[in-house]
Amino acid sequence: MISTSLQTFEETMAFPPTWLPAWPQWSNFVDAMNAGPFLTYAKNSIIITVTIIILQFIVMIPAAYAFAKYDFKGKKIGFGLVLLAFMIPGQVTFIPVYLMLADWGIINTLWPQIIPFMSNAFGIFLLRQYFMQIPQELIESARLDNASEFKIIWKLMIPMSMPALATIGLFSFVSHWNDYFWPLVMTDSSAVRPLTIGIAMLRETEGISNWHIIMAGNVVLVIPILIVYLFASKQIVKAFAYSGIK
Repeated sequence: MISTSLQTFEETMAFPPTWLPAWPQWSNFVDAMNAGPFLTYAKNSIIITVTIIILQFIVMIPAAYAFAKYDFKGKKIGFGLVLLAFMIPGQVTFIPVYLMLADWGIINTLWPQIIPFMSNAFGIFLLRQYFMQIPQELIESARLDNASEFKIIWKLMIPMSMPALATIGLFSFVSHWNDYFWPLVMTDSSAVRPLTIGIAMLRETEGISNWHIIMAGNVVLVIPILIVYLFASKQIVKAFAYSGIK
């Protein structure tokens, strides 16, 4: 992808294939950006992805804390519903969700790309497992010091669960940054569409043969994911390598 994004049109069509460009064509990235309202697409992608992650954390952290550290009536049934939601693919529910959002009159805006993903079943499951590793004695000690439940979550649970939170955040970022199906269904205007739709439209704008322009757009799409992964990779390893709570 990177090599093709720096090649000329002739090099992309050469046979046998040219693996490295004779001279990097950085202008391909300029052409990709000029092929459509890419700044608008990028802004929409950032707004959608960041808003989803923030809302997911707001819902996910208290839910995981309740499932891990509280005993209440219907707890097992509630957690079973979370697991069930985790197993059902979005393609199964998109028609009723689309009809519901259409009734609300918010189709072809940013909201239908955000609201259905406010809750993260996988995140609740993973964070609940991580919270269960934190000794109950630490929480009871905080309560003896008159710490509120909010303060316990903010000062104790979240700092001790940063590897899990970083992992969930990265998975959510990659999933929604790369999402193509849902924005395609929910929107029909470039003013509210994300970068994935804009990259796909390069084939229509530039023609199917101009792979150097298409791949330049793909590089732009992938760079934020690589940057986020570089910052979160160590936390991901910690989240999946159980080493106990010190």
